[in-house]
Amino acid sequence: MTEPGLRADPQLAASYRAAGWWGDDTVAAVVARHAAMRPDDVAFIADGRRSTWAGYHRDSDRIARVLLAGDHPSGARVAVLLPDGPAVHAAFVGIEKAGLVTVGIGARAGDREIAHLLTLTGAEVLITTPDQQGRDIDTMLADLGALGATVARVVLVDRGGAVVDTGLGGDTVVDDDAPLRPLDADALFLLNSTSGTTGLPKCVMHTQNRWFHFHQLAAAAGGFGPDEVFLGALPAPFGFGLWTAHFTPAILGCPVVVMERFDAEAALDLIERERVTVLCCVSTQFIMMLNAQAERPRDLSSLRAMFTGGEAVPFERAAEFERATGAKVLQFYGSNETGALSHTSHATDRDTRLRTAGHVIAEMQVRLLDPATLQDVAPGVDEGQPACRGPATALGYWGDERANAALFTEDGWMLMGDIVRIDAEGVLTVIGRTSDFIIRGGKNISAPAVEAEVATHPAVAMVAAVAWPDPVFGERVCAYVELRSGASLTLEELAAHLRERSVSREWWPEHLVVVDTLPRSSGGKVAKGDLRADAQRRSAQFHGETDAGDPGDERVTSR
Repeated sequence: MTEPGLRADPQLAASYRAAGWWGDDTVAAVVARHAAMRPDDVAFIADGRRSTWAGYHRDSDRIARVLLAGDHPSGARVAVLLPDGPAVHAAFVGIEKAGLVTVGIGARAGDREIAHLLTLTGAEVLITTPDQQGRDIDTMLADLGALGATVARVVLVDRGGAVVDTGLGGDTVVDDDAPLRPLDADALFLLNSTSGTTGLPKCVMHTQNRWFHFHQLAAAAGGFGPDEVFLGALPAPFGFGLWTAHFTPAILGCPVVVMERFDAEAALDLIERERVTVLCCVSTQFIMMLNAQAERPRDLSSLRAMFTGGEAVPFERAAEFERATGAKVLQFYGSNETGALSHTSHATDRDTRLRTAGHVIAEMQVRLLDPATLQDVAPGVDEGQPACRGPATALGYWGDERANAALFTEDGWMLMGDIVRIDAEGVLTVIGRTSDFIIRGGKNISAPAVEAEVATHPAVAMVAAVAWPDPVFGERVCAYVELRSGASLTLEELAAHLRERSVSREWWPEHLVVVDTLPRSSGGKVAKGDLRADAQRRSAQFHGETDAGDPGDERVTSR
């Protein structure tokens, strides 16, 4: 699994091409065509600046030749640690042109995560900016070295994508006419980390063709036209960020608005100013934008579609977003590893769009397994753990056979970590994650289901439900909430609201923690691992098992 030059299975690739799902195009080839045919059109809008296709092509060419001057073997890994903006995309394409493999690292990753990814992938080069979170590059490298991570070479670029330091020693000269050795669409081109909330991340192996197929699905779902303007709110290295900022806008030849760091107020201002037509964000982000829009309305009439996902999509807030903007809320169900198993589209009826994960994608061959045995569910059973095999899947994990053994079934199907229901019409509904159940007195309670109900309370801006360890029932339901501006909420008020909605009593939170801000992982999702750890600490204090520290300034109520 760790050999340089790893690529898609030739027989599968041939069958996917024959079906029209895969082809021979790459992002580098697409960018070159745009640069030749309409060099001055806008590719990126970032920090008030506009970057053209000609500039994108030029900067990626320069990065490629700077890398080639270092005489790195084909397939060598190049780590990219850059904020969202034109530079990260120029780096990805430049590495592709040089026949090397990108290791995408989230700009907010901590040193321990960066060191782990550098060591796991054996990256020879690091492409980054001269300043790193308030420290210079030498200090950063020393800090990473203390964690056991080193790189042979550092290439520095500015935020626009221009090289400012080649990292070459001696008299080595960059040949701007050196022949390139671009990767093809079936080759491993990028490793990115899972945006898990606990532990050290795994690296997912990507071909370009899986994302070109994903683009086909997205274009059909969104009914994209030639005049789209995207706003991608997800970090570029992650799966959602890849298709929404690196692949689909490039393939369409349309501009994409990118932000170094997501801010709901700034995102709304950009949508209004740039007349954004397609917004791409996780549920957490669109809820933050919806709350900010209520405080200071903007003209969002240009929006046609909002693609979301990565977390459960709360019906009431999604419906509110549609009413506020006129845009349709769409989603893909899948993961960084699987790509997409199901999706909604502009043609999907509203109830299906907002209450389910949409229709299963036929070519992904989705099947349901018993999570205990990983065997197919019995005939007539419509619930289980989904497995898939098709043109949108990744190659697996880099350098982690144990993780691959857990990702794939013995017969080579890729697993999702969810429990879903697929009805007779092929509509998929997520019931919960295999790892996101709260088990109270032997009964499985879906955390996403609890979150969807708590989110209907008018005081709640955002919610995450986790298990609160309990000596009698094993676990109880604990809700962490952010409140709307000026609002207050008690556990009794929440229970009354859920009672009025006829919500099953075991879904009612038994502990409520009101926080100013829910923690986020590097992928922008709620960091549930942090909340689980916090709930465990609070529970130990609550039950008198420890006197270690004050549980914090947040308001906590329990029953």
